[in-house]
This record gives sequence, C-alpha cells and structure tokens, in this order.
Amino acid sequence: MRKSRSKARSKLLGSCQCGKVHFLVESETPVPFMFCFCSICRKTGGAAFGCNVMGIRDTLKVTGKRTLRSYHARIREPNKPTGISKAKRWFCAACGTHLYLTDDHWPVGVWPSVAAIDTPLPEPKRPISIMTRFKPSWVPSWMVAHGPKHPRYPKQSIAAWHERQGWPVTVRP
Repeated sequence: MRKSRSKARSKLLGSCQCGKVHFLVESETPVPFMFCFCSICRKTGGAAFGCNVMGIRDTLKVTGKRTLRSYHARIREPNKPTGISKAKRWFCAACGTHLYLTDDHWPVGVWPSVAAIDTPLPEPKRPISIMTRFKPSWVPSWMVAHGPKHPRYPKQSIAAWHERQGWPVTVRP
C-alpha cells in the first residue's frame, strides 16, 4: 500500500462491488490497524476478520442511497440472551457489500469498512488483533502474530491510537 504523504485529514472514496453505491467521507484516522475477529465483523464482511477506520459523519456523502440497506447485528455471548446492536451496518442491497457502520451513541463518527474503500490507505506499522477470544480455530495463528492481541475490545480507541502515531485528531466520537 502507498504510504500517506502527510498526516492531515484525508478524503476517502469508497464503493460497493457492483458500483451502485459510492461514498465519500473525511477521516483524521485513516490507518487500518485494528483487525477484529468477532463473529459480527467476520460474517458481515465475509472474511477471517473485519477492519474499519473512523470517518467524520457530517462529511459523509453517499450516492445510490436507494440501494442502501441497514442491519442491526445480533450480539451473541455464551450463557446470555441474544442482544441487538444499536449500530447500523450499511450495505448494498444489490451485491451485499458491507460499506460502513453508524451508531447514534457516537453521532460524530462513521466507520467505513476498509474493504469498501477505494482510496489508497496508509499501511499500519504494527496492526492490533482484537476480539481474539472469538477467533475461529480455522484462522491460522500467523494472522494474529503481527502485533498486540486483545481478547475483547482494547481500552485504546481508534482516535487515541492515531494520536499516539502522530496524527492530529480533532474529532472524537
């Protein structure tokens, strides 16, 4: 991946696989460093792990909105009743591409799936694996050997991680 030329606010362009939905969002936190192994990220993204960056919600512009649908994921924990996530996972109804997540608990943020972003993103120096307690046994151990591992969510936010890496962050969810 191409490295970022500066650590300034980035404009991220994204789209679905069939091309019916496109989006543009500004981000101060564009490094895809946190790989999530929870079942929600894996199953909505169709991959071994999910990865999002954080965007600034009031900059989000979407074309093809008629094709957008949202989904509230089911939260399943052993020995607990199934819960419904308040976050909306937005996807293209035509091709199924997971595009981004919004959560009114954090109204200034939007979390685009890096798989849907077309703009080259900066390469993380040392990715973090999260929700590793939910990693299936078929996922090879080398996929989580690249950096710190967290069985659940880490205390460090996406914004805090970027600040520690020298990115100027002015918008926090």
